[in-house]
Amino acid sequence: MKFRWRSVGLAAYLAFLLIPIYWMANMSLRTNADILGHFRLWPQAPTLTNYMTILTDPSWYSGYLNSMAYVVLNALLALGVALPAAYAFSRYRFLGDRHLFFWLLTNRMAPPAVFLLPFFQLYSTFGLIDTHIAVALAHCLFNVPLAVWILEGFMSSVPRELDEMAHLDGYRFPRFFLTIFLPEIRSGVGVTAFFCFMFSWVELLLARTLTTVEAKPIAAVMTRTVSAAGLDWGLLSAAGVLTIVPGALVIWFVRHHLAKGLSMGRA
Repeated sequence: MKFRWRSVGLAAYLAFLLIPIYWMANMSLRTNADILGHFRLWPQAPTLTNYMTILTDPSWYSGYLNSMAYVVLNALLALGVALPAAYAFSRYRFLGDRHLFFWLLTNRMAPPAVFLLPFFQLYSTFGLIDTHIAVALAHCLFNVPLAVWILEGFMSSVPRELDEMAHLDGYRFPRFFLTIFLPEIRSGVGVTAFFCFMFSWVELLLARTLTTVEAKPIAAVMTRTVSAAGLDWGLLSAAGVLTIVPGALVIWFVRHHLAKGLSMGRA
């Protein structure tokens, strides 16, 4: 009986959490006139007009393409920088290593608004405004410390004897790192990529400020629904549903490693 009530309570809690997502999906299948004119728990005459508008209008679907471009680029850059740095922190002890590690985390703790003006002036000087690389590099300031922190935990759980045995077997470091060490921490790499993806996907302040037209992310494009006539609720809801899909897919693929990732790879 106790287990049954616990299951009922958990199901009710999950249903409560899903109400906003359901309501957004409900509005995405209705016209704006229907949404403003009637309160309905489900669509009476569902329509895919809002989704077709997003998928056929270049000003809409280009926002998704731009977001995916700088998110993937940021994840690759963050992992490329964080992997050797995390290996150094996990395998070597050097002067100021703890202080340097803490300094990396302080960058992650700072709000993006602190770095907004320096980034804007720097990128304006080098002509990087309104490019995907500008947003990707800006997000690296926050994702690299997080990636180093997570990966260092996974790497520290790998016995040092593995490095020594590979060295005795004649493995050069690049070959050892790519063919032996990385497979040992593949779950950590996947979880790290997930966290980098999610931060870069949902971050709006830097992405909106550092882009104008060509590289505008979907979150900034969604604000175009605001006009003198009000909000286009149906179109905005459809865009919101499509924005959730990439994150949901990433969670699905790394779902088996998330629990280990939250413990930073340690037992």
